[in-house]
Amino acid sequence: MTLEFHSATDRGRIRSNNEDSIAIVEAAGLMVLADGMGGYNAGEVASGMATAFIEKDLGRWLQDTPPDTDDLEVRRAMDICVDNANRSIFEASHAHAQYAGMGTTLVMGVFRGGRLLVGHIGDSRAYRWRDDRLQQLTRDHSLLQEQIDAGLISPEQAAYSHQKNLVTRAMGVEDIVLLEIHSHAVHPGDWYLLCSDGLSDMLDDAQIAAVLREQGSDVGKAAQALVDAANQAGGRDNIAVILVAAHAVPSSGQPWWPFRR
Repeated sequence: MTLEFHSATDRGRIRSNNEDSIAIVEAAGLMVLADGMGGYNAGEVASGMATAFIEKDLGRWLQDTPPDTDDLEVRRAMDICVDNANRSIFEASHAHAQYAGMGTTLVMGVFRGGRLLVGHIGDSRAYRWRDDRLQQLTRDHSLLQEQIDAGLISPEQAAYSHQKNLVTRAMGVEDIVLLEIHSHAVHPGDWYLLCSDGLSDMLDDAQIAAVLREQGSDVGKAAQALVDAANQAGGRDNIAVILVAAHAVPSSGQPWWPFRR
């Protein structure tokens, strides 16, 4: 397989700045998306620190590590890198008054040997588009999701809740944070979507699927079309998406590198 990476982001129709941040290291099969929070542009600082730190450190480690490295080692590297990034954000928020209370959500993916390792913190999401079906791969770390899990409200009621943006886990808020990681087999023809809640709050799963279906095989147009659709639906928050397509290639005995755009 080869992987085709595309991304798009926009500040939306209401916000004056963009606190979403994206990083992609194609040679390492790494994608990172963060949605910052905090006043005085501090959210922009937090998300930028998270993506830059992970892009540099984990991206370098992945490129220096054999492709057949055990998943446990890759997971450990993801944990260590996120922990270091978290501490950097936490310390910066305490060292500079204007950054007090800043934090960020995180969703990241590492493609390795026919698998995708997904890690996330907060309510930024990962989805898989396979065989004309959209499946959410992550479960939000949010008060709203906890209420759904406890049976206090239904998913339909949750769509109209005023507590959508109350996350129960975020980077930089405490000196320790737990990265949730899980693995998924990658099939030729799959598309993988990472997004901030600026997309998922504006479009439900059926609407996201409709946009992907409408774009056919054009991954780049699909990424931008998702952002445009979120803005057309109100654009109440910053919007960020990373969209990756796994393409089948004739068997040659070669690994599934190189990547392509």
